[in-house]
Amino acid sequence: MSKIILVTGASSGLGAATAQALAEAGHIAYAGVCAASGRRPIATEPDGDAGRQGARPRPIALDVADQRSVSAAVTGITAQAGRIDCVVHTMGPVPRGPVESFTPYQLAQIYDANVLSTQRVNRAVLPQMRERRDGLLVWVVSHADPADEAPYLALHSESVAVIDHLAASYAKELAGFGVEATVVVAGLTVPETGRRLRLVLPDDLGTAQAYEGRYPGLVDRVDAHLAARAVTAARPGRTARAVAAVVDSPKGARPPRVTAGEPAGRPPGNR
Repeated sequence: MSKIILVTGASSGLGAATAQALAEAGHIAYAGVCAASGRRPIATEPDGDAGRQGARPRPIALDVADQRSVSAAVTGITAQAGRIDCVVHTMGPVPRGPVESFTPYQLAQIYDANVLSTQRVNRAVLPQMRERRDGLLVWVVSHADPADEAPYLALHSESVAVIDHLAASYAKELAGFGVEATVVVAGLTVPETGRRLRLVLPDDLGTAQAYEGRYPGLVDRVDAHLAARAVTAARPGRTARAVAAVVDSPKGARPPRVTAGEPAGRPPGNR
Protein backbone atom coordinates (compact mmCIF):
# COMPACT_ATOMS: atom_id res chain seq x y z
CA MET A 1 0.00 0.00 0.00
CA SER A 2 1.38 3.41 -0.96
CA LYS A 3 2.48 5.53 2.00
CA ILE A 4 2.95 9.28 2.43
CA ILE A 5 6.55 9.82 3.53
CA LEU A 6 8.59 12.87 4.52
CA VAL A 7 12.38 12.60 4.11
CA THR A 8 14.51 15.30 5.74
CA GLY A 9 17.82 16.54 4.35
CA ALA A 10 16.96 15.38 0.84
CA SER A 11 18.69 17.94 -1.36
CA SER A 12 21.48 15.49 -2.23
CA GLY A 13 23.38 12.40 -1.11
CA LEU A 14 21.72 9.86 1.15
CA GLY A 15 18.56 11.89 1.73
CA ALA A 16 17.98 12.32 -2.01
CA ALA A 17 18.72 8.64 -2.67
CA THR A 18 16.27 7.60 0.05
CA ALA A 19 13.48 9.83 -1.26
CA GLN A 20 14.13 8.48 -4.77
CA ALA A 21 14.07 4.83 -3.63
CA LEU A 22 10.80 5.36 -1.79
CA ALA A 23 9.22 7.01 -4.84
CA GLU A 24 10.39 4.14 -7.05
CA ALA A 25 8.87 1.70 -4.54
CA GLY A 26 5.48 3.29 -5.21
CA HIS A 27 5.23 5.64 -2.25
CA ILE A 28 4.52 9.37 -2.30
CA ALA A 29 7.84 10.70 -1.02
CA TYR A 30 8.24 14.34 -0.06
CA ALA A 31 11.90 15.39 -0.21
CA GLY A 32 12.59 18.08 2.36
CA VAL A 33 15.00 20.77 1.15
CA CYS A 34 16.10 23.85 3.07
CA ALA A 35 14.76 26.79 1.07
CA ALA A 36 17.77 28.90 2.06
CA SER A 37 20.05 26.54 0.12
CA GLY A 38 18.24 27.26 -3.13
CA ARG A 39 18.64 23.60 -4.09
CA ARG A 40 16.17 21.02 -5.29
CA PRO A 41 16.44 17.31 -4.54
CA ILE A 42 19.00 15.64 -6.77
CA ALA A 43 17.92 12.30 -8.21
CA THR A 44 20.74 9.78 -7.85
CA GLU A 45 21.51 6.91 -10.18
CA PRO A 46 20.07 3.66 -8.79
CA ASP A 47 22.50 0.89 -7.87
CA GLY A 48 20.21 -1.93 -8.93
CA ASP A 49 16.75 -2.31 -10.39
CA ALA A 50 15.29 1.01 -11.45
CA GLY A 51 11.95 0.30 -9.80
CA ARG A 52 9.14 2.42 -11.16
CA GLN A 53 10.58 4.22 -14.16
CA GLY A 54 10.13 7.96 -14.00
CA ALA A 55 9.07 8.01 -10.33
CA ARG A 56 10.33 11.12 -8.57
CA PRO A 57 9.97 12.52 -5.07
CA ARG A 58 8.08 15.74 -4.49
CA PRO A 59 10.31 18.59 -3.26
CA ILE A 60 9.07 20.61 -0.30
CA ALA A 61 10.68 23.50 1.56
CA LEU A 62 11.86 22.25 4.94
CA ASP A 63 14.39 23.83 7.28
CA VAL A 64 14.54 21.44 10.23
CA ALA A 65 16.24 24.13 12.33
CA ASP A 66 13.15 26.36 12.05
CA GLN A 67 9.94 25.30 13.80
CA ARG A 68 7.83 27.52 11.53
CA SER A 69 9.29 25.84 8.45
CA VAL A 70 8.70 22.38 9.93
CA SER A 71 5.09 23.21 10.84
CA ALA A 72 4.44 24.71 7.39
CA ALA A 73 5.87 21.63 5.62
CA VAL A 74 3.84 19.19 7.70
CA THR A 75 0.68 21.27 7.25
CA GLY A 76 1.29 21.49 3.50
CA ILE A 77 1.84 17.76 3.06
CA THR A 78 -1.21 16.93 5.17
CA ALA A 79 -3.34 19.33 3.13
CA GLN A 80 -2.18 17.76 -0.14
CA ALA A 81 -2.03 14.09 0.81
CA GLY A 82 -4.35 13.89 3.80
CA ARG A 83 -1.78 12.44 6.22
CA ILE A 84 1.87 11.56 6.85
CA ASP A 85 2.53 7.85 7.37
CA CYS A 86 6.28 7.93 7.86
CA VAL A 87 9.15 10.30 8.56
CA VAL A 88 12.76 9.48 7.63
CA HIS A 89 15.40 11.48 9.50
CA THR A 90 18.89 11.81 8.01
CA MET A 91 22.02 13.09 9.81
CA GLY A 92 23.95 16.27 9.05
CA PRO A 93 27.65 16.74 8.23
CA VAL A 94 30.31 15.00 10.32
CA PRO A 95 32.10 17.10 12.99
CA ARG A 96 35.88 16.60 12.88
CA GLY A 97 38.36 17.96 15.40
CA PRO A 98 39.34 17.92 19.09
CA VAL A 99 36.25 18.24 21.27
CA GLU A 100 37.75 21.18 23.19
CA SER A 101 38.18 23.21 19.99
CA PHE A 102 34.44 23.31 19.28
CA THR A 103 32.72 26.29 20.90
CA PRO A 104 29.57 25.80 22.98
CA TYR A 105 27.63 27.50 20.17
CA GLN A 106 28.96 24.94 17.69
CA LEU A 107 28.03 22.06 20.00
CA ALA A 108 24.53 23.50 20.20
CA GLN A 109 24.37 23.65 16.39
CA ILE A 110 25.63 20.06 16.04
CA TYR A 111 23.14 18.82 18.62
CA ASP A 112 20.38 20.82 16.94
CA ALA A 113 21.16 19.43 13.47
CA ASN A 114 21.20 15.80 14.58
CA VAL A 115 18.83 15.62 17.57
CA LEU A 116 16.67 18.69 18.18
CA SER A 117 15.70 18.87 14.51
CA THR A 118 14.21 15.38 14.71
CA GLN A 119 12.24 16.43 17.78
CA ARG A 120 10.74 19.38 15.91
CA VAL A 121 9.59 17.15 13.06
CA ASN A 122 8.37 14.37 15.36
CA ARG A 123 6.26 16.75 17.45
CA ALA A 124 4.68 18.09 14.27
CA VAL A 125 3.70 14.69 12.84
CA LEU A 126 3.07 12.49 15.89
CA PRO A 127 -0.32 13.92 16.93
CA GLN A 128 -1.91 12.72 13.68
CA MET A 129 -0.08 9.38 13.86
CA ARG A 130 -1.25 8.80 17.44
CA GLU A 131 -4.80 9.70 16.49
CA ARG A 132 -4.75 7.16 13.62
CA ARG A 133 -2.92 4.58 15.77
CA ASP A 134 -0.47 4.12 12.92
CA GLY A 135 2.84 5.55 11.78
CA LEU A 136 6.57 5.00 11.44
CA LEU A 137 9.64 7.02 12.45
CA VAL A 138 12.97 6.09 10.84
CA TRP A 139 16.38 7.44 11.78
CA VAL A 140 19.28 6.84 9.36
CA VAL A 141 22.61 6.92 11.21
CA SER A 142 26.20 6.28 10.24
CA HIS A 143 27.88 3.21 11.62
CA ALA A 144 30.48 4.07 14.28
CA ASP A 145 33.21 1.42 14.11
CA PRO A 146 36.22 1.56 16.48
CA ALA A 147 38.15 3.77 14.02
CA ASP A 148 35.30 6.27 14.03
CA GLU A 149 35.53 6.58 17.81
CA ALA A 150 38.93 8.26 17.54
CA PRO A 151 39.10 11.53 19.53
CA TYR A 152 38.64 13.77 16.51
CA LEU A 153 35.39 12.03 15.53
CA ALA A 154 34.00 11.82 19.04
CA LEU A 155 31.19 14.31 18.45
CA HIS A 156 29.92 12.26 15.53
CA SER A 157 29.91 9.05 17.58
CA GLU A 158 28.17 10.83 20.44
CA SER A 159 25.46 12.13 18.10
CA VAL A 160 24.82 8.59 16.88
CA ALA A 161 24.61 7.34 20.48
CA VAL A 162 22.08 10.02 21.42
CA ILE A 163 19.96 9.25 18.36
CA ASP A 164 20.03 5.53 19.20
CA HIS A 165 18.76 6.24 22.71
CA LEU A 166 16.13 8.70 21.50
CA ALA A 167 14.79 6.27 18.89
CA ALA A 168 14.62 3.45 21.46
CA SER A 169 12.73 5.70 23.88
CA TYR A 170 10.25 6.72 21.21
CA ALA A 171 9.72 3.08 20.24
CA LYS A 172 8.77 2.15 23.81
CA GLU A 173 6.55 5.15 24.46
CA LEU A 174 4.70 5.02 21.12
CA ALA A 175 4.02 1.27 21.09
CA GLY A 176 0.63 1.77 22.75
CA PHE A 177 -0.36 4.19 19.99
CA GLY A 178 0.52 1.78 17.17
CA VAL A 179 3.45 3.95 16.03
CA GLU A 180 6.79 2.24 15.36
CA ALA A 181 10.39 3.49 15.33
CA THR A 182 13.42 1.99 13.57
CA VAL A 183 17.08 2.94 13.21
CA VAL A 184 18.75 2.11 9.89
CA VAL A 185 22.53 1.88 10.13
CA ALA A 186 24.49 2.95 7.05
CA GLY A 187 28.19 3.05 6.38
CA LEU A 188 29.94 6.23 7.47
CA THR A 189 28.39 8.50 4.88
CA VAL A 190 30.42 11.70 4.56
CA PRO A 191 28.62 14.24 2.34
CA GLU A 192 30.77 15.74 -0.39
CA THR A 193 30.63 19.13 -2.07
CA GLY A 194 32.52 18.79 -5.31
CA ARG A 195 35.81 17.22 -4.31
CA ARG A 196 35.68 18.45 -0.72
CA LEU A 197 34.24 16.54 2.21
CA ARG A 198 31.44 18.45 3.92
CA LEU A 199 32.60 18.52 7.53
CA VAL A 200 31.92 20.68 10.58
CA LEU A 201 35.29 22.11 11.62
CA PRO A 202 36.11 23.75 14.97
CA ASP A 203 35.87 27.53 15.28
CA ASP A 204 38.57 27.73 17.96
CA LEU A 205 41.58 27.49 15.66
CA GLY A 206 44.10 28.26 18.40
CA THR A 207 43.03 25.26 20.44
CA ALA A 208 42.91 23.06 17.33
CA GLN A 209 46.48 24.12 16.46
CA ALA A 210 47.64 23.29 19.99
CA TYR A 211 46.37 19.75 19.50
CA GLU A 212 48.03 19.56 16.09
CA GLY A 213 51.31 20.55 17.70
CA ARG A 214 50.97 17.77 20.26
CA TYR A 215 49.68 15.18 17.76
CA PRO A 216 51.22 16.26 14.44
CA GLY A 217 49.58 14.85 11.34
CA LEU A 218 46.56 13.41 13.15
CA VAL A 219 44.12 15.75 11.38
CA ASP A 220 45.46 14.64 7.99
CA ARG A 221 45.16 10.97 8.95
CA VAL A 222 41.58 11.44 10.14
CA ASP A 223 40.67 13.29 6.92
CA ALA A 224 42.26 10.50 4.85
CA HIS A 225 40.22 7.96 6.81
CA LEU A 226 37.03 9.92 6.20
CA ALA A 227 37.80 10.34 2.51
CA ALA A 228 38.43 6.61 2.16
CA ARG A 229 35.21 5.78 3.98
CA ALA A 230 33.27 8.22 1.81
CA VAL A 231 34.43 6.30 -1.25
CA THR A 232 34.38 2.72 0.05
CA ALA A 233 31.32 2.78 2.34
CA ALA A 234 28.08 1.24 1.14
CA ARG A 235 26.72 3.44 -1.61
CA PRO A 236 23.71 5.60 -0.70
CA GLY A 237 21.43 3.43 -2.85
CA ARG A 238 22.04 0.42 -0.61
CA THR A 239 20.99 2.30 2.51
CA ALA A 240 18.06 3.88 0.65
CA ARG A 241 16.77 0.43 -0.29
CA ALA A 242 17.15 -0.68 3.34
CA VAL A 243 14.92 2.20 4.40
CA ALA A 244 12.39 1.29 1.71
CA ALA A 245 12.42 -2.32 2.93
CA VAL A 246 11.65 -1.17 6.48
CA VAL A 247 8.77 0.97 5.24
CA ASP A 248 7.37 -1.95 3.20
CA SER A 249 7.73 -4.47 6.05
CA PRO A 250 4.50 -5.51 7.78
CA LYS A 251 3.57 -3.57 10.87
CA GLY A 252 4.77 -5.44 13.94
CA ALA A 253 7.60 -7.15 12.02
CA ARG A 254 9.92 -4.16 11.78
CA PRO A 255 13.03 -4.60 13.92
CA PRO A 256 14.18 -1.70 16.09
CA ARG A 257 17.54 -1.61 14.29
CA VAL A 258 18.55 -2.59 10.76
CA THR A 259 21.97 -2.58 9.15
CA ALA A 260 21.95 -1.70 5.45
CA GLY A 261 22.27 -4.91 3.44
CA GLU A 262 20.54 -7.09 6.05
CA PRO A 263 16.89 -8.25 5.84
CA ALA A 264 14.51 -5.70 7.36
CA GLY A 265 11.51 -7.89 8.08
CA ARG A 266 12.79 -10.10 10.88
CA PRO A 267 10.84 -9.87 14.13
CA PRO A 268 12.79 -8.10 16.89
CA GLY A 269 13.00 -11.25 18.99
CA ASN A 270 14.94 -13.06 16.27
CA ARG A 271 17.81 -10.63 16.07
